[in-house]
Amino acid sequence: MIKILSIDGGGIRGIIPAMVLAEIERRTARPAAHLFDLIAGTSTGGILAIGLTIPKCPSAALYTSAQLIDMYERQGTRIFSRSLGHRLSACGNLLHEKYPSASIEQVLLDYFADSRLRDAATDLLIPSYEIERSFPFFFRSAIARERTDYDFPAREVARATSAAPTYFPAMKLSAGALAGHYTLIDGGVFANNPAACALVEARTTYPDCNDFLVVSLGTGELNRCLPYEQAKDWGVVRWAMPVLDVVFDGVSRTVDYQLRQLLPDSAGQCRRYYRFQTTLDVSNHSMDNASPENITALKALAHNLVESESSNLETLCEKLTGND
Repeated sequence: MIKILSIDGGGIRGIIPAMVLAEIERRTARPAAHLFDLIAGTSTGGILAIGLTIPKCPSAALYTSAQLIDMYERQGTRIFSRSLGHRLSACGNLLHEKYPSASIEQVLLDYFADSRLRDAATDLLIPSYEIERSFPFFFRSAIARERTDYDFPAREVARATSAAPTYFPAMKLSAGALAGHYTLIDGGVFANNPAACALVEARTTYPDCNDFLVVSLGTGELNRCLPYEQAKDWGVVRWAMPVLDVVFDGVSRTVDYQLRQLLPDSAGQCRRYYRFQTTLDVSNHSMDNASPENITALKALAHNLVESESSNLETLCEKLTGND
Protein backbone atom coordinates (compact mmCIF):
# COMPACT_ATOMS: atom_id res chain seq x y z
CA MET A 1 0.00 0.00 0.00
CA ILE A 2 1.35 3.40 -1.07
CA LYS A 3 0.57 6.04 1.56
CA ILE A 4 0.00 9.63 0.46
CA LEU A 5 -0.35 12.78 2.57
CA SER A 6 -1.82 15.93 1.01
CA ILE A 7 -2.05 19.33 2.72
CA ASP A 8 -4.16 22.24 1.44
CA GLY A 9 -3.16 25.87 1.16
CA GLY A 10 -4.71 28.52 3.38
CA GLY A 11 -2.13 30.91 4.85
CA ILE A 12 -2.15 31.20 8.63
CA ARG A 13 -4.91 28.56 8.70
CA GLY A 14 -2.16 26.01 8.08
CA ILE A 15 -2.05 25.70 11.85
CA ILE A 16 -5.18 23.49 11.55
CA PRO A 17 -3.56 20.65 9.53
CA ALA A 18 -0.39 21.10 11.60
CA MET A 19 -2.38 20.24 14.73
CA VAL A 20 -4.01 17.23 13.06
CA LEU A 21 -0.55 16.01 12.05
CA ALA A 22 0.73 16.55 15.59
CA GLU A 23 -2.02 14.23 16.81
CA ILE A 24 -1.11 11.62 14.19
CA GLU A 25 2.55 11.82 15.20
CA ARG A 26 1.59 11.53 18.88
CA ARG A 27 -0.57 8.45 18.32
CA THR A 28 1.91 6.67 16.07
CA ALA A 29 5.05 7.84 17.90
CA ARG A 30 6.62 8.38 14.47
CA PRO A 31 7.46 11.47 12.40
CA ALA A 32 5.12 12.09 9.49
CA ALA A 33 7.95 11.68 6.99
CA HIS A 34 8.31 8.05 8.09
CA LEU A 35 4.58 7.31 7.83
CA PHE A 36 4.05 8.27 4.17
CA ASP A 37 5.61 7.41 0.81
CA LEU A 38 4.67 10.75 -0.77
CA ILE A 39 3.80 14.09 0.81
CA ALA A 40 2.22 16.87 -1.25
CA GLY A 41 1.47 20.39 -0.10
CA THR A 42 0.38 23.67 -1.63
CA SER A 43 1.18 27.14 -0.30
CA THR A 44 1.10 26.95 3.52
CA GLY A 45 0.61 23.19 3.03
CA GLY A 46 3.78 23.18 0.95
CA ILE A 47 5.68 24.89 3.75
CA LEU A 48 4.37 22.21 6.13
CA ALA A 49 5.31 19.41 3.73
CA ILE A 50 8.83 20.78 3.38
CA GLY A 51 9.12 21.28 7.13
CA LEU A 52 8.07 17.70 7.82
CA THR A 53 10.58 16.18 5.40
CA ILE A 54 13.59 18.50 5.07
CA PRO A 55 15.76 19.32 8.10
CA LYS A 56 17.51 22.66 8.46
CA CYS A 57 20.82 20.96 7.73
CA PRO A 58 21.81 17.33 6.99
CA SER A 59 22.79 16.59 10.61
CA ALA A 60 19.64 18.12 12.13
CA ALA A 61 16.53 16.23 13.16
CA LEU A 62 13.32 16.59 11.18
CA TYR A 63 10.93 19.21 12.41
CA THR A 64 7.99 17.83 14.34
CA SER A 65 4.45 18.99 13.69
CA ALA A 66 4.49 20.57 17.15
CA GLN A 67 7.46 22.71 16.12
CA LEU A 68 5.60 23.80 12.98
CA ILE A 69 2.59 24.78 15.09
CA ASP A 70 5.00 26.94 17.05
CA MET A 71 6.16 28.46 13.75
CA TYR A 72 2.64 29.70 13.02
CA GLU A 73 2.23 31.03 16.54
CA ARG A 74 5.58 32.80 16.71
CA GLN A 75 6.24 33.79 13.10
CA GLY A 76 2.75 34.50 11.77
CA THR A 77 2.75 38.18 12.66
CA ARG A 78 6.27 38.48 11.28
CA ILE A 79 5.29 36.94 7.93
CA PHE A 80 2.11 38.98 7.59
CA SER A 81 3.55 42.38 8.47
CA ARG A 82 4.14 45.55 6.52
CA SER A 83 5.54 48.95 7.27
CA LEU A 84 3.55 52.14 7.11
CA GLY A 85 5.62 53.11 4.08
CA HIS A 86 4.65 49.94 2.23
CA ARG A 87 1.03 50.37 3.22
CA LEU A 88 1.01 53.92 1.83
CA SER A 89 2.90 53.16 -1.38
CA ALA A 90 0.60 50.23 -2.08
CA CYS A 91 -2.51 52.32 -1.31
CA GLY A 92 -3.51 49.61 1.13
CA ASN A 93 -3.45 46.77 -1.39
CA LEU A 94 -4.58 48.41 -4.63
CA LEU A 95 -1.27 49.17 -6.36
CA HIS A 96 1.09 46.52 -5.00
CA GLU A 97 1.05 43.22 -3.16
CA LYS A 98 -0.26 43.41 0.41
CA TYR A 99 3.01 42.23 2.00
CA PRO A 100 6.65 42.57 0.96
CA SER A 101 8.56 39.31 0.58
CA ALA A 102 11.45 40.15 2.93
CA SER A 103 9.81 38.88 6.13
CA ILE A 104 8.58 35.52 4.81
CA GLU A 105 11.91 34.96 3.08
CA GLN A 106 13.78 35.57 6.34
CA VAL A 107 11.51 33.14 8.22
CA LEU A 108 12.06 30.48 5.56
CA LEU A 109 15.81 31.09 5.71
CA ASP A 110 15.71 30.67 9.50
CA TYR A 111 13.90 27.34 9.21
CA PHE A 112 15.53 25.79 6.13
CA ALA A 113 18.90 27.55 5.79
CA ASP A 114 20.74 26.01 2.81
CA SER A 115 18.90 22.67 2.72
CA ARG A 116 17.74 21.56 -0.71
CA LEU A 117 14.84 19.74 -2.32
CA ARG A 118 16.93 16.58 -2.73
CA ASP A 119 17.32 16.37 1.06
CA ALA A 120 13.67 15.37 1.58
CA ALA A 121 13.32 12.29 3.79
CA THR A 122 10.35 11.09 1.74
CA ASP A 123 9.16 12.04 -1.74
CA LEU A 124 7.75 15.56 -2.04
CA LEU A 125 5.35 17.08 -4.56
CA ILE A 126 4.95 20.86 -4.29
CA PRO A 127 2.78 22.76 -6.83
CA SER A 128 3.42 26.27 -8.09
CA TYR A 129 2.41 28.09 -11.27
CA GLU A 130 4.70 29.64 -13.88
CA ILE A 131 3.12 32.89 -15.12
CA GLU A 132 5.52 33.91 -17.91
CA ARG A 133 5.05 30.66 -19.84
CA SER A 134 1.66 29.72 -18.34
CA PHE A 135 2.04 26.19 -17.04
CA PRO A 136 1.68 24.31 -13.74
CA PHE A 137 5.09 23.81 -12.17
CA PHE A 138 5.72 20.89 -9.81
CA PHE A 139 8.71 20.64 -7.49
CA ARG A 140 9.54 16.93 -7.16
CA SER A 141 12.22 15.72 -4.76
CA ALA A 142 12.63 12.48 -6.76
CA ILE A 143 13.68 14.48 -9.82
CA ALA A 144 15.84 16.80 -7.69
CA ARG A 145 17.92 13.78 -6.65
CA GLU A 146 18.55 12.94 -10.31
CA ARG A 147 19.02 16.40 -11.86
CA THR A 148 21.13 19.15 -10.36
CA ASP A 149 19.31 21.79 -12.43
CA TYR A 150 16.07 20.78 -10.71
CA ASP A 151 17.46 20.71 -7.17
CA PHE A 152 16.31 24.02 -5.69
CA PRO A 153 16.90 25.39 -2.18
CA ALA A 154 14.07 24.28 0.10
CA ARG A 155 13.39 27.85 1.23
CA GLU A 156 12.90 28.96 -2.40
CA VAL A 157 10.50 26.08 -3.06
CA ALA A 158 8.50 27.15 0.00
CA ARG A 159 8.52 30.78 -1.13
CA ALA A 160 7.36 29.90 -4.66
CA THR A 161 4.43 27.72 -3.66
CA SER A 162 3.17 30.34 -1.19
CA ALA A 163 3.39 33.43 -3.41
CA ALA A 164 -0.35 34.10 -3.29
CA PRO A 165 -1.43 36.78 -5.78
CA THR A 166 -2.30 40.10 -4.10
CA TYR A 167 -0.64 38.92 -0.87
CA PHE A 168 3.02 38.39 -1.88
CA PRO A 169 5.14 39.19 -4.93
CA ALA A 170 5.71 36.47 -7.51
CA MET A 171 8.90 34.45 -7.00
CA LYS A 172 11.71 34.79 -9.55
CA LEU A 173 13.56 31.48 -9.40
CA SER A 174 16.84 30.85 -11.18
CA ALA A 175 16.60 28.00 -13.67
CA GLY A 176 19.98 26.70 -12.53
CA ALA A 177 22.06 25.27 -15.37
CA LEU A 178 19.35 26.33 -17.82
CA ALA A 179 19.32 29.84 -19.16
CA GLY A 180 16.82 32.23 -17.70
CA HIS A 181 14.44 31.87 -14.77
CA TYR A 182 10.98 30.78 -13.67
CA THR A 183 8.40 33.28 -12.45
CA LEU A 184 6.20 31.45 -9.97
CA ILE A 185 3.07 32.10 -7.94
CA ASP A 186 1.03 30.17 -5.39
CA GLY A 187 0.10 26.66 -6.54
CA GLY A 188 -3.33 27.22 -5.01
CA VAL A 189 -4.52 28.91 -8.21
CA PHE A 190 -4.92 25.43 -9.70
CA ALA A 191 -4.19 22.90 -6.92
CA ASN A 192 -5.04 24.39 -3.54
CA ASN A 193 -5.93 20.83 -2.56
CA PRO A 194 -3.12 18.81 -4.19
CA ALA A 195 -4.55 15.37 -3.31
CA ALA A 196 -5.53 14.51 -6.90
CA CYS A 197 -2.13 15.64 -8.19
CA ALA A 198 -0.48 13.49 -5.51
CA LEU A 199 -2.54 10.42 -6.43
CA VAL A 200 -1.60 10.79 -10.10
CA GLU A 201 2.05 11.22 -9.11
CA ALA A 202 1.93 8.07 -6.98
CA ARG A 203 0.23 6.04 -9.72
CA THR A 204 2.92 7.18 -12.17
CA THR A 205 5.75 6.41 -9.74
CA TYR A 206 4.33 3.01 -8.77
CA PRO A 207 2.61 1.78 -11.98
CA ASP A 208 2.27 -1.80 -10.72
CA CYS A 209 0.54 -0.80 -7.49
CA ASN A 210 -3.25 -0.83 -7.15
CA ASP A 211 -3.51 -0.04 -3.44
CA PHE A 212 -3.28 3.62 -2.42
CA LEU A 213 -4.13 5.33 0.86
CA VAL A 214 -4.75 9.09 0.63
CA VAL A 215 -4.86 11.33 3.69
CA SER A 216 -6.01 14.85 2.82
CA LEU A 217 -5.84 17.71 5.34
CA GLY A 218 -7.83 20.91 4.85
CA THR A 219 -7.32 24.38 6.29
CA GLY A 220 -11.03 25.08 6.81
CA GLU A 221 -13.96 25.59 4.46
CA LEU A 222 -15.34 29.07 3.97
CA ASN A 223 -18.61 29.94 5.63
CA ARG A 224 -18.94 33.51 4.38
CA CYS A 225 -21.93 34.55 2.28
CA LEU A 226 -21.51 36.86 -0.71
CA PRO A 227 -25.10 38.01 -1.32
CA TYR A 228 -26.26 38.67 -4.88
CA GLU A 229 -27.25 42.25 -4.13
CA GLN A 230 -23.78 42.89 -2.74
CA ALA A 231 -21.67 41.17 -5.41
CA LYS A 232 -23.71 41.61 -8.62
CA ASP A 233 -22.11 44.93 -9.54
CA TRP A 234 -18.57 44.31 -8.31
CA GLY A 235 -15.75 45.18 -10.65
CA VAL A 236 -12.07 44.27 -10.63
CA VAL A 237 -11.22 46.18 -7.45
CA ARG A 238 -14.07 44.77 -5.35
CA TRP A 239 -13.51 41.20 -6.59
CA ALA A 240 -9.71 41.22 -6.24
CA MET A 241 -9.52 39.79 -2.72
CA PRO A 242 -12.77 37.73 -2.48
CA VAL A 243 -12.15 35.94 -5.78
CA LEU A 244 -8.95 34.35 -4.47
CA ASP A 245 -10.81 32.90 -1.48
CA VAL A 246 -13.53 31.60 -3.81
CA VAL A 247 -11.00 30.00 -6.16
CA PHE A 248 -9.00 28.36 -3.39
CA ASP A 249 -12.08 27.05 -1.59
CA GLY A 250 -13.77 25.89 -4.80
CA VAL A 251 -10.67 24.01 -5.97
CA SER A 252 -10.30 22.28 -2.60
CA ARG A 253 -13.91 21.13 -2.47
CA THR A 254 -13.84 19.93 -6.08
CA VAL A 255 -10.79 17.75 -5.49
CA ASP A 256 -12.40 16.32 -2.35
CA TYR A 257 -15.41 15.32 -4.47
CA GLN A 258 -13.14 13.75 -7.10
CA LEU A 259 -11.22 11.70 -4.55
CA ARG A 260 -14.43 10.44 -2.95
CA GLN A 261 -15.46 9.13 -6.37
CA LEU A 262 -12.06 7.63 -7.17
CA LEU A 263 -11.55 6.03 -3.75
CA PRO A 264 -15.09 5.38 -2.45
CA ASP A 265 -15.89 3.72 0.87
CA SER A 266 -17.25 0.23 0.11
CA ALA A 267 -18.84 -2.32 2.40
CA GLY A 268 -16.37 -5.00 3.36
CA GLN A 269 -13.37 -3.06 2.00
CA CYS A 270 -10.75 -1.06 3.84
CA ARG A 271 -11.20 2.68 3.66
CA ARG A 272 -8.60 4.29 1.39
CA TYR A 273 -9.46 8.00 1.50
CA TYR A 274 -9.48 10.20 4.60
CA ARG A 275 -10.33 13.90 4.48
CA PHE A 276 -9.96 15.89 7.68
CA GLN A 277 -11.61 19.28 7.29
CA THR A 278 -13.41 21.82 9.46
CA THR A 279 -15.74 24.75 8.76
CA LEU A 280 -14.47 28.21 9.48
CA ASP A 281 -16.32 30.87 11.39
CA VAL A 282 -17.07 34.09 9.52
CA SER A 283 -14.49 35.84 11.70
CA ASN A 284 -11.52 33.56 10.91
CA HIS A 285 -11.65 32.84 7.18
CA SER A 286 -8.81 35.29 6.52
CA MET A 287 -5.53 33.79 5.33
CA ASP A 288 -3.41 36.52 6.91
CA ASN A 289 -4.96 37.21 10.31
CA ALA A 290 -2.11 36.15 12.58
CA SER A 291 -3.42 37.91 15.68
CA PRO A 292 -3.19 35.97 18.96
CA GLU A 293 -6.99 35.94 19.14
CA ASN A 294 -7.34 34.36 15.70
CA ILE A 295 -4.56 31.84 16.35
CA THR A 296 -6.43 30.78 19.49
CA ALA A 297 -9.68 30.46 17.52
CA LEU A 298 -8.02 28.38 14.78
CA LYS A 299 -6.42 26.09 17.37
CA ALA A 300 -9.84 25.61 18.96
CA LEU A 301 -11.28 24.59 15.58
CA ALA A 302 -8.42 22.13 15.11
CA HIS A 303 -8.87 20.72 18.61
CA ASN A 304 -12.59 20.18 17.96
CA LEU A 305 -11.77 18.53 14.63
CA VAL A 306 -9.35 16.11 16.29
CA GLU A 307 -11.93 15.26 18.94
CA SER A 308 -14.79 14.72 16.48
CA GLU A 309 -12.59 12.61 14.18
CA SER A 310 -10.85 10.67 16.95
CA SER A 311 -12.19 7.30 15.84
CA ASN A 312 -11.18 7.87 12.20
CA LEU A 313 -7.77 9.10 13.31
CA GLU A 314 -7.27 5.95 15.35
CA THR A 315 -8.21 3.72 12.41
CA LEU A 316 -5.92 5.73 10.13
CA CYS A 317 -2.98 5.49 12.52
CA GLU A 318 -3.37 1.73 12.61
CA LYS A 319 -3.20 1.65 8.81
CA LEU A 320 -0.19 3.93 8.75
CA THR A 321 1.72 1.75 11.20
CA GLY A 322 0.68 -1.51 9.56
CA ASN A 323 -1.48 -2.65 12.46
CA ASP A 324 -4.84 -2.78 10.70
